[in-house]
Amino acid sequence: MLMMATTAAMIEQFNQNNILILEEMGYEVHVLGNFLEGNPISGERLEAFKKWIEAHHGKWFHYTATRKPTDVINNTKAYQYTVRLIEKYHYRFIHCHSPIGSVIARAAAHKTHTMVIYTAHGFHFFKGAPLRNWLCYYPVEYLLSKWTDILILINKEDYNRARKNFHALQTVYIPGVGVDLNKFGNKNRARIREKFHIPENAVLLLSVGELNDNKNHEAAIRAVAEIIRERKIKKEVYYIIAGQGHRKEKLTELVHALSLTDKIFIPGFCEDISELYAAADIFVFPSHREGLSVALMEAMAGGLVVACGRIRGNTELIDENGGVFFEPDDISSIRQALTELLLTDEEALLKKGAYNLVKIREYSSERVDQISRAIYQYGGG
Repeated sequence: MLMMATTAAMIEQFNQNNILILEEMGYEVHVLGNFLEGNPISGERLEAFKKWIEAHHGKWFHYTATRKPTDVINNTKAYQYTVRLIEKYHYRFIHCHSPIGSVIARAAAHKTHTMVIYTAHGFHFFKGAPLRNWLCYYPVEYLLSKWTDILILINKEDYNRARKNFHALQTVYIPGVGVDLNKFGNKNRARIREKFHIPENAVLLLSVGELNDNKNHEAAIRAVAEIIRERKIKKEVYYIIAGQGHRKEKLTELVHALSLTDKIFIPGFCEDISELYAAADIFVFPSHREGLSVALMEAMAGGLVVACGRIRGNTELIDENGGVFFEPDDISSIRQALTELLLTDEEALLKKGAYNLVKIREYSSERVDQISRAIYQYGGG
């Protein structure tokens, strides 16, 4: 079978468990994605992923797809390459991800009469989305749903809309891509704090995510800067933003301009992600748009209290027992939410974190893998 997305990182980050399931079921899994451009992970990690695929008796293929809908030349070439690949290997079915990758996959599958499963990791149209998103993405997803055998949604808003309005043969809800709860038992706070010279009694805020416009890190940085300048919080406040992407240079320049290089750190992609969660006190999640965020689920699995945007996906995971909401476009709203948590006593914060740790169990990898296995059994039947 063929597993494909616009970028190879989408498969590496969110679908290795699915590849293992398919391997156990007897499939040779081929991976198709752009391995050269648009990936929010390091080149070294992508090279390791290639070797991992080969070690699991699969093959990997690079194509020219990009995340830009306007890049007609490269995306057309990617479609043509996908058709040739399907015709060469005669896949039992395709499992595709990401908006552009799924358009290419479903068009190629329709041409070659191949079964296709599409996981939508959060439609770009949703309640409160800009009108341009609805005009651009909704018609495409509506039309291509007619060429979709199984449509998988990872949040309930998307699922309810797709079930009501779209035309896939099967529409399935799955609780995210799953989070491995065993990865976040590490309670060693010291190593990361020592690495960044953060005192043990200081409050550490943490964000994890690609450094792009959607993740909205600039607003969070400005809100944290205001909190530090106001000095209403008795404890020192530090902030780490872990991730890489095209906004890294601009965000780093902003931190320098605010004279906060000793308080706010943007170290890039971090392999020791579980230790970051262990070292932190509050998770900050300012995204404009999410499907059902892995980073947010990991923060919950790390037992952290959360301050996040009141957006689709987040509101399924977080409630008042586990955190506070803010409006992502409003810096003062972000500042107020963070200040509320920073003024909350430690015992109450720990209680909220413990609540999140219990709630996230229903989104565990174990549960998601069971559902995925059943879908693949249906798809391969």
